[in-house]
Amino acid sequence: MPKSIVAALQIGSLPEGKGATLEQILSYEGAIIDAGAQLVVMPEALLGGYPKGEGFGTQLGYRLPEGREAFARYFANAIDVPGAETEALAGLSARTGANLVVGVIERSASTLYCTALYFDPQSGLQGKHRKLMPTGTERLIWGQGDGSTLSVQDTQVGRVGAVICWENMMPLLRTAMYAQGIEVWCAPTVDEREMWQASMRHIAHEGRCFVVSACQVQASPRDLGLEIAHWPAERPLIAGGSVIIGPMGEVLAGPLVGHAGLLSAEIDTDDLVRARYDYDVVGHYARPDVFELSVDLQPRPGVRFT
Repeated sequence: MPKSIVAALQIGSLPEGKGATLEQILSYEGAIIDAGAQLVVMPEALLGGYPKGEGFGTQLGYRLPEGREAFARYFANAIDVPGAETEALAGLSARTGANLVVGVIERSASTLYCTALYFDPQSGLQGKHRKLMPTGTERLIWGQGDGSTLSVQDTQVGRVGAVICWENMMPLLRTAMYAQGIEVWCAPTVDEREMWQASMRHIAHEGRCFVVSACQVQASPRDLGLEIAHWPAERPLIAGGSVIIGPMGEVLAGPLVGHAGLLSAEIDTDDLVRARYDYDVVGHYARPDVFELSVDLQPRPGVRFT
């Protein structure tokens, strides 16, 4: 069926840790069923947390012992893939009948990755995408993904792919996703700025695809028991802004700002053919005689035993 209901679940990581955050996610089971959602996108780093404002004791040229302790706590709050948390999320997918895209902090050996996980109601954990380029000081705590997880998944709502936060502003990455026939573009994020809304509308219009952006929402640092230098005491740490966009750049639902909630909209993938009539960025509007993109989809582990 080309028509379906897609949703963005706007919630935030809880300071009590991944167990409490997982329970918060599971508490939306009834809301997902009531909305009839067949795809639910959740924010970046939801399980594991986005440590906004944390410096991890790092100055240029040296690291402080308390920063190592902060990283050890953050590492302990990350999840294994697969693991107990992925089993619980697979159960949620099965009970609601919804495909899920969930932002997590993935623990692999001694490295952390900012990852989006895909869940299918029938098969459970379907795949994952690791963020290719952590932004700014995110590189202190997260490793870089490789092209082996840069893919789209076949789901009940169409071909779905996840692009995490500022990866959305990498033009060549976008082109690689368009070329894989993406129909529903999922954007887990913690970017609350007005410019993010413009980026989401641009991607929908450029790729002639549906966009579901799910952003965390967090209270003020004071309410969370945090102290962040130069941060206004009453300002939310992350204000949300989840939004659903149609393939001509039109806003279908949202943005949802300032509070938690499940944002949903009906989409019709038959609309994509009409939208691409005059603009198919990797089809009739491409110029392969002038421009060509090569994408390496091989795993790059750094050490290979043969």
